[in-house]
Amino acid sequence: MLLRQSQVKLLICAILLFFILSLLSMFQVITSKCNNSAAECSCKDTKSHKDVVDTPTKDISDHKLCIIVPFRDRFEELLEFAPYMKTFLHNQAVQNEVWVVNQADKFRFNRAYLINVGFHESSPSCDYIAMHDVDLLPQNPDLLYKYPEKGPLHISSSELHPKYDYPTFLGGILLISRQHYAQVDGMSNKYWGWGQEDDEFYVRMRQAGISIDRPAGIRTGREGSFRHTHSSKERKRDNAKCYNQRNLTRRRDRQTGLAKTAFAYKVISKRQLVVDGAPVTFLDIHLECDRKMTPWCNCTGAPPDKNTPDRTRDDDVIVPLLPKKKKT
Repeated sequence: MLLRQSQVKLLICAILLFFILSLLSMFQVITSKCNNSAAECSCKDTKSHKDVVDTPTKDISDHKLCIIVPFRDRFEELLEFAPYMKTFLHNQAVQNEVWVVNQADKFRFNRAYLINVGFHESSPSCDYIAMHDVDLLPQNPDLLYKYPEKGPLHISSSELHPKYDYPTFLGGILLISRQHYAQVDGMSNKYWGWGQEDDEFYVRMRQAGISIDRPAGIRTGREGSFRHTHSSKERKRDNAKCYNQRNLTRRRDRQTGLAKTAFAYKVISKRQLVVDGAPVTFLDIHLECDRKMTPWCNCTGAPPDKNTPDRTRDDDVIVPLLPKKKKT
């Protein structure tokens, strides 16, 4: 039976419609499989990336560390310090905050005074602090910044520090609980200029009966444990001595400390900085100088200290007895 022309056209349209619907159905199935496969790949990639970057290598401690950095004119070193320490402490799963205490006044640099200020200003949620020089970077991952359970931990001990090797050395990096720091009334505020504030702090600890722990089992020695970024040629130490500074800072200070610091400084500004992803709290501080007690806070135009050195020794003397080095 012959079909009419209109019937033929209708049949052709029906065949074409069926063919188009079949193609669309096949395309939808293929696309769905591709999307599912891509989603599976994406999940696997995300999980792998998270394991490498975001997951700490150890369980996070319940303790929290505030790193107190006494500071002046060291921005190049800070740019390296902040991100480096962020990574170093992340690998140890140490909760921490970095507090840079910048001396913005015109007096001579006073490291101990600034650490006292940092103790007062830093977060009370930190149950221990690190007194940390900005130019000293730990290189050995076994130098642990965990809470010092046994007592203050001198990470940059005399056996490991690249420069200072006398037995009672206490500078560089020291971890100490807030309780122990307050127990000895912090550090002395009398040490304007460079040096001896950590020697005075050692005497405070010794007289309080607080033993100092040091890293054990570190085999990298002086050459490989730390990197000291300070250049004495580019930034000379302030070793000036004026008035009667040498003799009047020879013994333990029983006049100043953490308690006296509380009302003896001014916070000029407080900034939240991010240095290559590392958060930093940056404080501009003005310290106060009691010129009757410590006129050597400014030696400009002052008479140099030519007084006869006091050589006597007693339990309060902070000047270390350095072992004589053998002549080679």
